[in-house]
Amino acid sequence: MSDERPRPQYGEYATPEEQRARIRQPDATFDLDAGKAPDAAPPAPAPTPAAGPVARNPRAMDRVATIALLAIGLIDVLRSMPGYVDPNALLAQVLGQFGIEGGLADAAGARAWGAAAAIVVVVGWFTTAAVSVWNLRAGRLSFWIPLVGGVVFMFIAGALILTPVFMDPALMQQIAGVTPLPTPSAT
Repeated sequence: MSDERPRPQYGEYATPEEQRARIRQPDATFDLDAGKAPDAAPPAPAPTPAAGPVARNPRAMDRVATIALLAIGLIDVLRSMPGYVDPNALLAQVLGQFGIEGGLADAAGARAWGAAAAIVVVVGWFTTAAVSVWNLRAGRLSFWIPLVGGVVFMFIAGALILTPVFMDPALMQQIAGVTPLPTPSAT
């Protein structure tokens, strides 16, 4: 039988004394057998406070961005209300830019669709604000919530405001009959 053993790896063949010497831990078994408490380890140094409010709260910029996006969204909601209350005037302005005379045949129906769009936008803003605040309080990344909420609820409101346009066949014929803008020629 050979006296050669494989070289120890990871300390599996080391004696307890060799292991303690390697990890620099004193032997507490003698003190425990003698009834003495082992020496306490030195306390860990207290963490130094970071400078500035941003360093204390890593999500401070997220909070600022979220609140700023919610404020911009609120301004947009308030500025878009006249268009939702009277979609005929808004539509006449947009169609006038394209050189189309006229408006919707059913103005009262358009107002109902505009009111529905206004309700969607207002409820959407409050929902987005509530979810954003809830996420901020939970300490999660939240800047994306006003962005997604704005896109989703404005898309729904846009679909609602365009519904009476697509339901008016005379207006759709006028829109379809508009000649396209000239394209720049490649020289």
